[in-house]
Amino acid sequence: MKRAFVTLAAVMLATCTVTAVPAFTHPAVAAPDPAPDSPLPAELRAAMERDLDQDWPELRTRLNVEAAAPAQEAKLRARLGPAFGGAWLAEDGSTLVVGVTDAGRTDEIRAAGARPQVVERSAAALDTAKAALDQHAKAAGTAVHGWFVNPARNEVIVQADDRPAAEAFTKAAGVKDAHVELRGADMAYRPVYDTRGGDEFHVNLGNGYIAICSVGFAVSGGFVTAGHCGSAGQSTSGAGVDQGTVRASQFPGADMAWVQVNSSWKARPVVNNHSGGTVQVTGSQEVSVGGSACRSGRTTGWRCGTVQGKNVTVNYNGQLVHGLTATSACAEPGDSGGSFLSGTQAQGVTSGAGGNCSSGGTSVYQPVNPILSAYRLALVTPGNTNRLVGYAGKCIDVPGGNPADGSQLQIHTCNGTSAQDWTFAPDGTVRGMGMCMDVAWGSTADGANVQIANCSGNPAQQFVLSGAGDLVNPQANKCVDVKDWNSADGAKLQIWTCGGGSNQKWARS
Repeated sequence: MKRAFVTLAAVMLATCTVTAVPAFTHPAVAAPDPAPDSPLPAELRAAMERDLDQDWPELRTRLNVEAAAPAQEAKLRARLGPAFGGAWLAEDGSTLVVGVTDAGRTDEIRAAGARPQVVERSAAALDTAKAALDQHAKAAGTAVHGWFVNPARNEVIVQADDRPAAEAFTKAAGVKDAHVELRGADMAYRPVYDTRGGDEFHVNLGNGYIAICSVGFAVSGGFVTAGHCGSAGQSTSGAGVDQGTVRASQFPGADMAWVQVNSSWKARPVVNNHSGGTVQVTGSQEVSVGGSACRSGRTTGWRCGTVQGKNVTVNYNGQLVHGLTATSACAEPGDSGGSFLSGTQAQGVTSGAGGNCSSGGTSVYQPVNPILSAYRLALVTPGNTNRLVGYAGKCIDVPGGNPADGSQLQIHTCNGTSAQDWTFAPDGTVRGMGMCMDVAWGSTADGANVQIANCSGNPAQQFVLSGAGDLVNPQANKCVDVKDWNSADGAKLQIWTCGGGSNQKWARS
């Protein structure tokens, strides 16, 4: 197979000794007047127009195609079976392209509204080759930086410092026809510390060291970010005050973490646009290969590109991270952990970058949905985080804003803190401060405590708010009840046979 040679990057971990926090200037993006039919914030549209080199009519077509593409791809993947050769958006985003190994089946693809492209290798064959490289990852050494399937090129891409290193790796894995990209040290992937889609935070590493990173996306009880920013148990701060604790972190293998914040912090479904405003986050539908991806970072502001490949394995100087997504958006140190969006859909958190935003660069991100799944978190979006107001006009509250496992819930005067924020998650749980509402010991008896507990999704943590205002645990078929009709702050919650009393009525607010 013909091999093309490009320049890449040696993979480095950034260290974070902090004696002073460097100041960065953010490149300005001129915000046009919103197009009459544009659903995008003006700043986000401006960044897409600049970095994708498309005007609004072209972007509107792209966004429409991107919205329909996941369903089209899933349908054609199932229909074509072994002949499916992958799917991607055309370079201009105007249509979904579907690879097929059987030229006789192109009409099926056209009938589904996509453009067919006959390819040599099936998606399954490419995935098998990529899996073989993963299985022989130890043979990569430090000169091989990453590998992934590029469906548009119908190839497995191996990125390395030099050709002998790449060929030795592919030979050890038994992969004969991978496409090799040669990249120099100035283009290596590396974790980039700092930032999310806006808000800087610090992780206390101990012994006087801190990591400066960024919030990725708000989740119930905290936020997600990159795993290389810190380890479980380390404390965090933001805006000069205590913020929370890293509850779980993984790096290498994956690059994911979540931080549980204290009651002084309130989760918002937005990303900082670095122009004095925010962009709303409305969901986490994954974009197709070729789709737009815009990154918000503390150092370089809004930067946009397209998705180049998924399930990317990156070698950070001997530390392997799997399952990343590669993009053509640039990033620099300080952008680590930051938000990747496609439109208003959350995509992932910045993991690493090659090159820079001056001479040209690339980046990889950890997809957000695996983070949510791994840590049983609920993404905060407009309308799914509420107060639960009930008896005496008071709110369901986590006592003291301290989400200790097994702490009995109470009512308290509504005060707008995160101790009174509740998210109705898709798995049927009701979540607050990174924990779940729970019936103690899974009891079905009248008088069983309603408490806050680590999320497991078991039947004791399933609650339904009915149209009648009853907050019911289906396992017990009983209502969340204010004990003894006590209207004072601190009155405890229990389950009790539903009787229609005002001490069992709740409403989202």
